[in-house]
Amino acid sequence: MAFRGLCDVDPLDTSVFVLQDRHKSHLVDAEQFQEVLHPRQQMRAFLSIWRMDPHIRPYVIRAGFYGIYRLGHIIIDWPLITCLVERWQSETHTFHVPVGEMTITLQDVAIILGLCIDRPTVTGTCVLDVAGLCGELLGVIPLDEALRGSVISIRWLCQQLSTPAPDADKVALQKSVRGFILALMGSFLFTDKKGVHVHLCFLSLL
Repeated sequence: MAFRGLCDVDPLDTSVFVLQDRHKSHLVDAEQFQEVLHPRQQMRAFLSIWRMDPHIRPYVIRAGFYGIYRLGHIIIDWPLITCLVERWQSETHTFHVPVGEMTITLQDVAIILGLCIDRPTVTGTCVLDVAGLCGELLGVIPLDEALRGSVISIRWLCQQLSTPAPDADKVALQKSVRGFILALMGSFLFTDKKGVHVHLCFLSLL
């Protein structure tokens, strides 16, 4: 795609921007976009209520989710995030910058989050026996108020599984690990608008 130049990184043919008026970045051209963005951080809220127990840390590391956990302690450069938002184009899913177009690749995600991407694909089903699944993999059956369809309260998971018994055996620790990783996924990887629930379809894959 051809661009105007270093000072104007919009493409020569702006007709491709059929969705631009719905995206916040359209305010840049109108010189109305001046504030620094501060999006909600569900991860920090999660870390405030659930501190990783030292006994489950080796299991989290072995499962490959420790890198995600550590990201919750990183200070984010919000002006930089704001600049990236300004240059985002919804039609092409790329950033339009002076050197051309850039996008986020799966390799970028793997390097930043420390997730493994070169193993067999993980798939599952959303048709769940909630009580049976939680009883088998978490060791507790959630109350009705902790559920909303097939999603479960992250706070409830914390209350039930964040503090393993001092004499917990391997099986009990693994159930706490599943709860922790499930809550981590709901707070960082697959968040809803409020970041307070996570879908149980991920539990069957842990």
